[in-house]
Amino acid sequence: MPKLERDGEVFVLHLDADDENRFHPDRLTVLEAAFDEVEAASGPRALVTAGSGKFWSNGLDLDWLLNNGDRFAAYLDRVHALLARTLASPVVTVAALNGHTFAAGAMWALAHDSRVMRVDRGYFCLPEVDLDLSFERGMSDLIRARLAPQVAHEAMTTGRRYGGGEALAAGIVEEVADEAGLLAAAVERARALAGKTRPARGQIKEMLYSETLASLRTPTVV
Repeated sequence: MPKLERDGEVFVLHLDADDENRFHPDRLTVLEAAFDEVEAASGPRALVTAGSGKFWSNGLDLDWLLNNGDRFAAYLDRVHALLARTLASPVVTVAALNGHTFAAGAMWALAHDSRVMRVDRGYFCLPEVDLDLSFERGMSDLIRARLAPQVAHEAMTTGRRYGGGEALAAGIVEEVADEAGLLAAAVERARALAGKTRPARGQIKEMLYSETLASLRTPTVV
């Protein structure tokens, strides 16, 4: 399960797991509790989400869904809620992308304020087209809100895998680093902005992304 630690103004949420950091319901509970704790803290603060090894997150827990198809709508609503909460949070958020960041995991990364990606390993990818899957409206709106139109088109319609340098050139991430420096770079970026975490920031983001947030908060109909 993810583990939350604090380094001065910066909280670091370690996503370490041996299951590709997919959104199992139990993991969603831990992530929700982490956001509760960080948002309830006082003073300047920021949140870095960091994985280790080969994966940052591969998104939906498909194995769980295969065994719990009757709970699909409620499950997807929780994932959408995590995306919306991250996107609208007053807390400065930085994703340290250590490895593969796919599908709903890639969407969660986009919901962060900024992203630092490992330069020499791992891909950012929206593979839905290769899986013959469409995007939920809220997820599509999130991607289009956070990527340049031509990048969103390519990522969504071709399933391109972007390495660190390619993701930087496309504006998907703001910075790249090697494995040894990845977390430090993300923490430094977060610490520099920690003083911006205040209630007005959340209000600004609610207005900035009002249409996307409305889509993500609309209950799933199956």
